[in-house]
Amino acid sequence: MTTVPHLTLNNGVRLPAIGFGVFQTPPDETRSAVQTALSAGYRHIDTAAAYGNEREVGEAIARSGVPRDEVFIETKIWINDYGYDQTLHGFEKSARKLGVEQIDLLILHQALPSRFDLMLDAYRALETLLADGRVRAIGVSNFMTDHLTRLLDAATVVPAVNQLEVHPYFAQRDVQLFGAQRGILSQAWSPIGGITFYRDSGHTSTLRDPVIGKIADVHSRTPAQVMLRWHVQQGRSAIPKSTKPARIAENLDVFDFELDAGELAAIDGLDTGKRGGPEPADITLETFSRPIPEA
Repeated sequence: MTTVPHLTLNNGVRLPAIGFGVFQTPPDETRSAVQTALSAGYRHIDTAAAYGNEREVGEAIARSGVPRDEVFIETKIWINDYGYDQTLHGFEKSARKLGVEQIDLLILHQALPSRFDLMLDAYRALETLLADGRVRAIGVSNFMTDHLTRLLDAATVVPAVNQLEVHPYFAQRDVQLFGAQRGILSQAWSPIGGITFYRDSGHTSTLRDPVIGKIADVHSRTPAQVMLRWHVQQGRSAIPKSTKPARIAENLDVFDFELDAGELAAIDGLDTGKRGGPEPADITLETFSRPIPEA
């Protein structure tokens, strides 16, 4: 079983450098995928209220036999639950579904620039949950530099994490640098350029990229392992996902080789500037409304 090194957040909380994601994993497949991941050595599970599988994540953790204090649980508040009281209730819904009293990292899923007032109230609720010990760390997701600037002007607590689409074809270095200068850890979703990117960006798969493939051959590794190693060496948290046991184990097996400076630079040079996920500015309650069911 692989032992995963940890990263330290700006409030001293530690999280494993590579976590396990369940985005778009159907609820009936989530239990087995999470149990497989925990057996392989993952100790950070990332889910979200909007994924519809928090309950199954919680059940898998409970059944795994891994002590609760050894599993770092991260989830996200969806935009329908923004607002101070609504976000406090959003926490309650997630905690009940996960079967826990405390969530390790709770983040806002989108910036919601069209209703930034609601977002700020939601973040204020996260600060309350942190002060009350109901969560151990708080953060955001898909926040660009202007969103972070506006948030930091109003916030009491600097976000610990900004979860972003980051992979070799879309690195968002400006946002990463802005966050790093303020103690905000960048956390990569779609860290190997997942299916959303392939489908929506018009670009070919990172897994078939000749630059990445050549580096993989040099190290006798897979392209996915090379990309995850790129994240690790650049100090990011990465959240790969899979439902296939062999791939789940492979994605964690990246801590016994090292890319040199030239290889890192070659991967950096693949950035296309093309986003695979939705534009953060396009996220509105009208276009992305998704009511989150009660627990």
